[in-house]
Amino acid sequence: MKDNIIKTLKKIVERAPILLVGLTGGIASGKSTVANMLEEMGAYSIDFDILARRVVEPGRPAWENVVDYFGRHILQDKSDIDRKRLSEIVFQDSEKRKKLEGFIHPPIAGEFIKEVDGIASNDPNAIIQAVVPLLVEVGMQSLFHKIVVVFIPREKQIERLIERDGISKENAINILNSQMDIDDKIGLADFVIYNENSLEETKKQVNDLWDTLKDLQKAGILFNRFDKPFG
Repeated sequence: MKDNIIKTLKKIVERAPILLVGLTGGIASGKSTVANMLEEMGAYSIDFDILARRVVEPGRPAWENVVDYFGRHILQDKSDIDRKRLSEIVFQDSEKRKKLEGFIHPPIAGEFIKEVDGIASNDPNAIIQAVVPLLVEVGMQSLFHKIVVVFIPREKQIERLIERDGISKENAINILNSQMDIDDKIGLADFVIYNENSLEETKKQVNDLWDTLKDLQKAGILFNRFDKPFG
């Protein structure tokens, strides 16, 4: 599937010199904060969490597949999938997680391609950020020209998770332990935004990043070789 996505993206990039940026990071690291800052500066934004919700709207093929496999007990009153209940199921069973990914990843990829194509058609010089929480875990690095990782130290992650989700410290630690270590993600990043201090400090880093991305976008000599990102 990934090869087909890359081929399609290459065709879009050959037509329009867009710059595709993958934005990721650890849970509760502040990805949305950084994404909003970039959007304010002029970046287009594609949020994979929104795409994931869209493809499992009631009546859509992925919704049918998920409900057929997991049962109607995962539904809320209005036939929406209870994402929290479903995540609890797949969190404990890797086979069921793979099955879920098989249902939702192909239509998410299709929605992503449609969004990129629409943006490129309207603005051939766009800088597009895709906010993908599990970008590295699912091996999506090759879909983007550049990867940005939002970083905060583990202890800060735990604090923010407890505050954001109202969970115990033990649960927060278990969630972090189930995910890829943030240091491993940093090792694959082209840029890192350190988001553990003030918003002003984060915004300064994002401003510098935006200037760099604009320079790269203008100098896109190798845009016709999407599988060999420039820079």
